Amino acid sequence: MKELKDNRLILMALSLVCIITIGITTVKDSWLLPLRTGVGYILMPVQAGVNIAGRAIYNNIEENKKLRTVLDDNEKLNARINELLMENTRLAADSRELKRLRELYKLSDEYNKYHMVGARIIAKDSVGWFQVFRIDKGALDGIKADMNVLADGGLVGIVTDVGSNYATVRSIIDDVSRVSAMTLNSNENCIVAGDLQLYEQGKLRLNDIRQGADIKDGDKIVTSNISRKFLPGILIGYAYDIAPDPNMLTKSGYLVPVASFDTLQEVLIITELKEDYLNDNNDNTQPADN
Repeated sequence: MKELKDNRLILMALSLVCIITIGITTVKDSWLLPLRTGVGYILMPVQAGVNIAGRAIYNNIEENKKLRTVLDDNEKLNARINELLMENTRLAADSRELKRLRELYKLSDEYNKYHMVGARIIAKDSVGWFQVFRIDKGALDGIKADMNVLADGGLVGIVTDVGSNYATVRSIIDDVSRVSAMTLNSNENCIVAGDLQLYEQGKLRLNDIRQGADIKDGDKIVTSNISRKFLPGILIGYAYDIAPDPNMLTKSGYLVPVASFDTLQEVLIITELKEDYLNDNNDNTQPADN
């Protein structure tokens, strides 16, 4: 009974304190103003700091999102730029190839009396000039040894070896090359001699010209009728610096080839041999070169 009485007294005391506190806060609110003001002075800077820190964190997160977006966009743009550069390079290569093929077609039209087959150069035996090179056409395509090879508007060389799907060509600039030629305007005979060292200056030797021959600088030099392997009338180049030899019996000089032997990529092969041409034309002329 005593404990129950004590509990009732405690409950009554607490209730009285609550009633007094409520009364004070209701009736005398101004008494708590200093306390509230003090708490405000303490909490407001803290709240402001929390707000600033929160905004900084939020802004940093947003900036990181924007940065990731920019980086992703930049990566996509770089990939697209690389694609466009590759496409532009391919188109430029296609344009150059088309130009070369058009030149070959034009050349084929100039020598339309001969049947021709186009071929690509797939290898060469030297680092510099295309003195000896291989093409991607062979016996299966009807290619035979001694067939004439053209490019860049004129004679390039002759087929020397044939495989089933490739052939080897020796160009007219090779040191062992000799081509029986003649002037186009006066039919004066001469020999075009290969010379790799001399070709570094862009020219070949032009020998065995008759002393009284009507030949001058700039004259077109073509393959002659008396050539044993080269078909007649194919442009080789232009005469240059013609002068009498010391023996005073012949003249010699230089020839500037019409073909460029450092940039060859495609060629035309005349599929008719000189022997067949002679038989078809009943020509009994004795040829002079190899």
